[in-house]
Amino acid sequence: MTVQHFKETINGYQYEIAVTPTQGNRWRAYLVRNAGGPGALMPFYGGTPKEAVTSLVSWLSLAHRVATDSV
Repeated sequence: MTVQHFKETINGYQYEIAVTPTQGNRWRAYLVRNAGGPGALMPFYGGTPKEAVTSLVSWLSLAHRVATDSV
């Protein structure tokens, strides 16, 4: 199985994201835990690995912004 890894920094937090192919022409992006497996966060999908990562990063950015605004 092909696994691509990306590292992203969002609001000062470092995230490791893994992307794997699924059926057809779709890719699945998910957060990687320290132990190396997928995290509990729901996966995000896209037509390319970068599209899947962008969807996940956008959601995390929004989640951090909402959490900061509510404090």
